[in-house]
Amino acid sequence: MSGSVRAVVFDLDGTLVDSMPLVLRAYAHALQPFYPNLTDEEITARLGGPPERMFAEMLVEPECAETALRRLKECSLANWKLIRPFTGMAALLADLRAAGCASAIWTGRERESAEWLLREHGIAPQVQTFVCGDDLATHKPDPAGLAEVLHRLDVPVGETLFVGDADVDVLAGAAIGVRTLLIHHGRPLDATVRAKAWRVAVSPSEAYAIVRGELPPQRSVVAGG
Repeated sequence: MSGSVRAVVFDLDGTLVDSMPLVLRAYAHALQPFYPNLTDEEITARLGGPPERMFAEMLVEPECAETALRRLKECSLANWKLIRPFTGMAALLADLRAAGCASAIWTGRERESAEWLLREHGIAPQVQTFVCGDDLATHKPDPAGLAEVLHRLDVPVGETLFVGDADVDVLAGAAIGVRTLLIHHGRPLDATVRAKAWRVAVSPSEAYAIVRGELPPQRSVVAGG
């Protein structure tokens, strides 16, 4: 299988940037007036699309959803600087570029904050395209966003890897036949999700090493740290 990869699509949060602690804190803050005892696991299970969708599902009154969204943005804006790239992210993107492999991002994060993160951490110049949670009417695990990325890259599913850290990433990739590498960060895995994943990795650094192993042999490069 090594050498068959022409494109790698990445999730953003928890895959390229270490933002999940802030994401969980911001959502907990947003929903605290309405759900004061939400656990991280309960919040994580609902991630995968723009916050408007989550709040509309959880809060019946429109004004409550508006309050939650305002609180989410306030917390996120106050703490965006805490989000840092995972070690090795920049080197991996540079290596993919040098190896002639296209890179792209499919994230459930809304475009405004996604674009900020991509600019802030120098990711934007390294990827060919990105699709955000509010670009389409569908959201993970619906694979439409991933299909849109592949359409833009003009790369077939059989020559693509998708790397993410959520169950919905695996389900989306499996739905259209894209090999999906799941970063589970040490959390327990659902057996069905595990069976659908191409490979699993405990950490981003382990996942990055797996991706490097799939680069075309004749153009592979040494990890840059």
